[in-house]
Amino acid sequence: MTLAAETRAAIRRHPFLQEALRAGVVNYAAAARLLDVEGEHGAVVAALGRYAEALPDYEESAREARVTMRSGLDERTADPESDEAQGKGTTDTPLLRVGEHALVPGAGTRTAILVTGAVDGRVLSRALGRLAVEDITPVAAGFAGRALVVVVSRRDGPTALRLVESVLEAIPG
Repeated sequence: MTLAAETRAAIRRHPFLQEALRAGVVNYAAAARLLDVEGEHGAVVAALGRYAEALPDYEESAREARVTMRSGLDERTADPESDEAQGKGTTDTPLLRVGEHALVPGAGTRTAILVTGAVDGRVLSRALGRLAVEDITPVAAGFAGRALVVVVSRRDGPTALRLVESVLEAIPG
């Protein structure tokens, strides 16, 4: 594998670096040290520069989506095939279910941030990143179709709502 190919592979292992390269905000010498690619440091720096030049320009756009908050979620564990787990015949339709774990409306201590509209994995990734920067650890998260949900503690709900709303204002294209 050539030095340039090794450098590209190393960049792909660090998605934040690829995004920063697209935005033009990278010190190539520092990035080369981070990547720890075998070879002459100057050659790795040059490979980073060539890679950055080939990337599409960094552009952000707003997403059309509605953000709401729903408090009082409770976690239930049930057989995923049962009517109870699927919310059939009950008022406890799960807001999010993964395997045997379902988050349902009730008297719980969790809050869901619901986003409906133009959502995808990039929106979820950005939302999780913003929450991590603010030291908010989601309890659960997921998206499907035109809906996305991030579940946090009730105390973190209002802050999480504002962060998710701000994410929708600028998603890289």
